[in-house]
Amino acid sequence: MKRLVLCRHAKSSWKDSSLADIDRPLNGRGKRNAPEMGRRLLARGIKPDLIVSSPARRAYATAAYLAEELGVPEREIRVVEAIYDAYPMKLLEIIRTIDAGHDQVLMVGHNPETTILANLLGRLRLENVPTCGIVALDFGVRSWEEIEEARGALVFFDSPRR
Repeated sequence: MKRLVLCRHAKSSWKDSSLADIDRPLNGRGKRNAPEMGRRLLARGIKPDLIVSSPARRAYATAAYLAEELGVPEREIRVVEAIYDAYPMKLLEIIRTIDAGHDQVLMVGHNPETTILANLLGRLRLENVPTCGIVALDFGVRSWEEIEEARGALVFFDSPRR
C-alpha cells in the first residue's frame, strides 16, 4: 500500500511585485494555515517517509511548516525542481520515480496541477484544491512505478477553511 498526500502550497504574498513568481513568500494567512494543516495531518496519523516540494519559496516554506509539525527534520525535504512548472502527467512521472521503500509521500506543489492530479489519480471531481488544501490517496500497489490514473482511493480531503 502506498499513500500519496498532495498539498497545494499555502497562501502567498503578492505584496512585492518586483519578485519573480518563484520567489514569492507566504503571507500571514499562509504562515498560520500551514502549521495548522500540519497539526491536522498529525492528528490523522500521517507521518510521511518522504516530503517532496517545488523549489518555489512559498511551496518550500509550506513543506517546512508541515515537516516541523509532523516531526520530520527540514533537511529531509527533497526539493524537486521539475515540480515548479510541471503539468499533471509530469508530476505523475515524478511520483513513479520515488523509491519503493517510501510508503507515505507528501508532495507540495501548485494549482491547477494539484487539483488536476488529484482528480486524475483518484477519479475525483474536485473543483479546486484551495491554498494549503490536502488530498490523501491510497494505492494498492507495492511500488510507486505502479501508480496509475483512476486507481487511487480517497482517504480524505481537507483545507484550512473546512
